[in-house]
Amino acid sequence: MGRNMSEQLGLFGEAESQVVKNTVANKVDVPRVQYFDLETQKSADDVGGWDNIHKMGLAVGVIWDSLDQEFFTYEEKDASQLVEKLRTADLAVGFNIIGFDYTVLQPYSDFDLYEINTFDMLVDVKKNLGFRLSLNHLAQHTLNAEKSADGLVSLKWYKEGKINKIIQYCRQDVEITRDLYLFGEKHGFVKYQSRSGNNLELQVDWKTTNQI
Repeated sequence: MGRNMSEQLGLFGEAESQVVKNTVANKVDVPRVQYFDLETQKSADDVGGWDNIHKMGLAVGVIWDSLDQEFFTYEEKDASQLVEKLRTADLAVGFNIIGFDYTVLQPYSDFDLYEINTFDMLVDVKKNLGFRLSLNHLAQHTLNAEKSADGLVSLKWYKEGKINKIIQYCRQDVEITRDLYLFGEKHGFVKYQSRSGNNLELQVDWKTTNQI
C-alpha cells in the first residue's frame, strides 16, 4: 500500500507540475496588458505648480484589461484596489503614465508603482521625435478619433460632483490609448502632422512581446 501511495503521489506530482508549466506558458503566450488613465481632483495651479503633481488627488482611474476584456473603474476610495489591479499586469500601457499618472497615484500606495513593467507611449514618441505630441493629436491623425473633453473640463465636473461624466471621459481616453497602442503594434507606425502641416508617419516598435 505504501508503494501504491508513493506511486499515486508521484503521478499527482507530475500532473501538478504539468499544470504549473501550462499556466506559465499561457501567461507568456497571452500577457495581461492593462491600459490605464486617470483624472485628478485638482489642477497644477490648485497645488502650486507642476512640481506638486502628487498633491492633485485621484478623482477617477480606469483600466482596460486585455485578458478580462473589460473596463475597471475606481474612485479615490478604491485607490488601493486600483494599485492592486495594476500590479497584476504583465505590462501597463499609458500616455504620460510615468511622468503624471503614477505620480498622482503614488501617495495612495505603499508599493513603488515604478516597479510595474510599464510602457509610456509619450516617452517613446518624444525619444524618437525629439519633442512631445499630445494623445489627441496622435489619435486624430492615426485613428481619426479625438477626445471628447479635456482635463480642465474634467476638473470642473469634479467640483460639480459629476463623477459619471468623468468616468465616461476617462474611459474614452483609455479606449484611445489602447487603440493607438494596438495600431502602432500592428502597423509599426503612428501618424502625426508636422508644424508645417505635412502628414507624416513615425516608425515605432510597440510589440508587446518586446516590452515584457
